[in-house]
Amino acid sequence: MEWVGLMGRRWGKADFQALKDLEERLAKLEQVDFDRFCREAAADIAGRLLEKVKKRTPVGVVPKDIYDNKKSTVTVIGASGKKRKFASRESAIYQQYWAGYTGGTLRDAWVILPVEKVGNTYIVTVVNATEYASYVEFGHRQRPGRYVPALGKSLKASWVKGRFMLTISEQELEAQLPALLEQKLYTLLKGVF
Repeated sequence: MEWVGLMGRRWGKADFQALKDLEERLAKLEQVDFDRFCREAAADIAGRLLEKVKKRTPVGVVPKDIYDNKKSTVTVIGASGKKRKFASRESAIYQQYWAGYTGGTLRDAWVILPVEKVGNTYIVTVVNATEYASYVEFGHRQRPGRYVPALGKSLKASWVKGRFMLTISEQELEAQLPALLEQKLYTLLKGVF
């Protein structure tokens, strides 16, 4: 408790302990590494974006029933009269082409580059180095009527719509960003105050 007054006059007693405590907390806040905090927050946001975009990225599948209207097996009767079934030529070509196909190349190619600081801005880059990633993201043209042996059919549409995996994920995350950053900042300040 200290006496408070002006020009020798006393107005009363005041407790300045709360102000001293605040001063200590502010000094503690000055010691916090905000660069590290921002980098960790940016890395967390990038991780959330990566999770969203991977869930939204389509995975290729082996086309089913391509040769429905053609025989997939051929029955051969041997000299002894025994019947045996073999894959037809078309079926054998199909099986050989798609053998060992697993899919997921596009989904597995998403990566986060290290967080960069440019001026007062922290930049996070999420990329997919697969050569066809932009075609899946934004769509692409194709020639109708062209036969694609791997699919076993002719193309019909002249434009294939994009899936916008990254674009939609970014928009979703942007809407959630203020709440995420507020929560992280609250946690940081809670440790100081």
